[in-house]
This record gives sequence, C-alpha cells and structure tokens, in this order.
Amino acid sequence: MRRSGGKIVGGVAGGIADHIGVDVFKVRVAFVLLAALGGAGIVIYGLLWVSVPAGSDVGPPSPIERRRATGLVILGIGASFAASWAFSGTAASILVPIVVIALGAALVWREFDDGADRSAVGLSPHSTIWTWSRVIGGVALVIAGLTVMLVAQVDFAALGPSLLAMLATLAGVGLLTVPLWLRLMRALNAERAARIRNDEREEIASHLHDSVLQTLALIQRQADSPQEVQRLARRQERELREWLFADPQEAHVSLVGALRAVAGEVEDQYGVQISPVAVGDVVPGDAAGQLPKEQFTALLGAVREALVNAAKHAQVRDVDLFSEAEPSQVSVYVRDRGTGFDLDEVPEDRHGLSRSIRMRLERRGGEVSIRSTVGRGTEVRMVVPLSEAQEAQAG
Repeated sequence: MRRSGGKIVGGVAGGIADHIGVDVFKVRVAFVLLAALGGAGIVIYGLLWVSVPAGSDVGPPSPIERRRATGLVILGIGASFAASWAFSGTAASILVPIVVIALGAALVWREFDDGADRSAVGLSPHSTIWTWSRVIGGVALVIAGLTVMLVAQVDFAALGPSLLAMLATLAGVGLLTVPLWLRLMRALNAERAARIRNDEREEIASHLHDSVLQTLALIQRQADSPQEVQRLARRQERELREWLFADPQEAHVSLVGALRAVAGEVEDQYGVQISPVAVGDVVPGDAAGQLPKEQFTALLGAVREALVNAAKHAQVRDVDLFSEAEPSQVSVYVRDRGTGFDLDEVPEDRHGLSRSIRMRLERRGGEVSIRSTVGRGTEVRMVVPLSEAQEAQAG
C-alpha cells in the first residue's frame, strides 16, 4: 500500500519502505540511482504509483523528510537528464520526452490521488487556482513530451502534422485519465464485493427465518412435550450442520451423504437419535471405483428398514449407524442397545428382516447377518461386494 498522508510525491517509496521494513531514505536513493539508468527509476515509480492502491495512513511527513525527499527528486531528474546527454542523440531524444511526460503526468495524478470526495471530472469540489494550474501544466507537459517524441521518431513526409497532433492528444488524454480509470475499477470492485456480502447476508437471513425461527416457534407450541421438543431440536441441528458444512449434492452422489439423509428421515419420523459414523466412501455408478446403482439403492433400502426396526422395537433413544468402504466390499452396521430378541422366535409373518433387509440385498449379491440378544440389543450387518472392475483397480 502506498503512503497516503505521509507521501511526498505519490507515496510509493514510503509504501515500499513500510512493506519491507527499511528506512524510506534508502528506498528513495535507490529510485535516484535507477533514474540515472536511462530513466528506469522514473518509469518504475510511475507504474507503481498507478497500480498500487493508497493506504490509510494520515501522518504527514516531517519538514526534514520533505526537504530530503524533494532534493532526491531533483537529483533523480537531473541524473536522468545527465545520463541521456551522456548517451547518443537518439537516446537523449527518447529519454528527455519520457521524463517530461512523467513530470506532467505526476502533476495531474497528484490531484486525482487523494481519496476525498470528487466531482464529476475527478477533482476535488474545493479545487483552488493552484490545483487547476498544476493540472493544466501537467497536461501541457504530457502533450509537449509526446509531440517531441513523435517529431523525433516519425517522418513528416509520410505522416501529416494533423495526424500527429491527434495521436499525441489521444495518447495524452489516455495517460492523464489513468487515475480516473483506476478509481472507477476500484469503485466497481468495491461495489461488487459489497453486493456479494449483501446477498450472503440476505441468504443467511432467509434461511434463519425459514428454518431456525420456524423451529423455535414450533418448540414454543410443543413446550409441554419434551419428546417433540427434542425431535425438533435434533432436526434443526442436523439441518444447520448440513447447510453450513455439507455439500448440497452429497446426498445424491455419495453413500455417506445418502446414509445421513436416510438417518435424518428416520429421526424425524420416529423421534430417535441416530449417530452416523463413516470410514471411507463410494459413489453410485457402473464405472470402476463406483458402486452399481442397483446395489446402492438396495443397500439404502435395507439400511432404512433396519433403522426403522430399531426405532420401533428396540425401545431406546439412540441408534448407531456405521459404514465402511473397503477395497472389495462395502459394510454397513445398524446397532442398538435395546430389548433385543430371539431370532428363532421371530414369527413367520414378520417380513421386515426377511424381505425388506435380507432378501433385498441377497438379490443384488449382498449378505446380511443379524446378532441379537434379549436385553442387550441388536446388530444388523449388511455387506455389498464391489464389482470385479473395482477389485482389479483396488489390487
């Protein structure tokens, strides 16, 4: 960032000194030395002045610093002229106009560089006669330098003076309006950033109104039902976590995302708390490294049925859901620590385990194993093997 309040010309040397942590006098001496090398220091200073934004410092330079800096500016300009005279006439004819153009542009840019309020033409609404004098003088120097440069380089037999004057004027106008274009670009970028922030705030406010505030209103109405309050709070917590941290497309392209969505549906419907834990993940598809869509759908249906059975019959508030994606298979466990049951005493008309879980997966090449002990809970393990393409890739 260039210095704003503590600048002498454009604040470039002070900004560089503040950035790298050295004395500003050393930086200014470096610019003087570069100015002696064909005016390179003047060109570099001008480019940095145009491209680097001004800072927010307000402290003015001391009188001693101002005198030293002014002396170095004069020394740098003199060094550039001396170097140009030391070279051939061609080099001098190029360097001298460049220095004149740089001085004129500096006079104009200095008036546009302040961050105060501006009029339609970019100057301060409280401009004095000295302000306009510097601007007019800078414009005259730029046009004179461009004209001299063109006169030295262009053959008038091939190009008329009117065309030269027009090109010089256009080039001068373009050079002098650089601060205006930069100010416009920065204003547009600031407006765009403010609009993006405002849109984000509006989105957050809309989501909070549609979800959190509505849920709080429902909780107030159901305050006499602790179970219903817990269900609403869990649902809102899950929605907020998904909105803040989850990918919106995850439930459609990932086994872990789909399992979380199924767990959320069972939680909302039956009022239990399900804690999903995942190790690895797979996506549905027929390509290598993916789980075939038929097996993916069958596995989700079986998991949902196992969760519903635990919510309805285990008589517990918490159900565990664990998934693991291995190189050759995908395993999902549904476990509760509820009442449990004896597998040999399951009635024939209970189709939840046989059809909705076991047969659903076995038709797709999967396996189901159930372990249950009365008074200690139930565990349902569902395994779906990966395709040969996947196994070959994993190997």
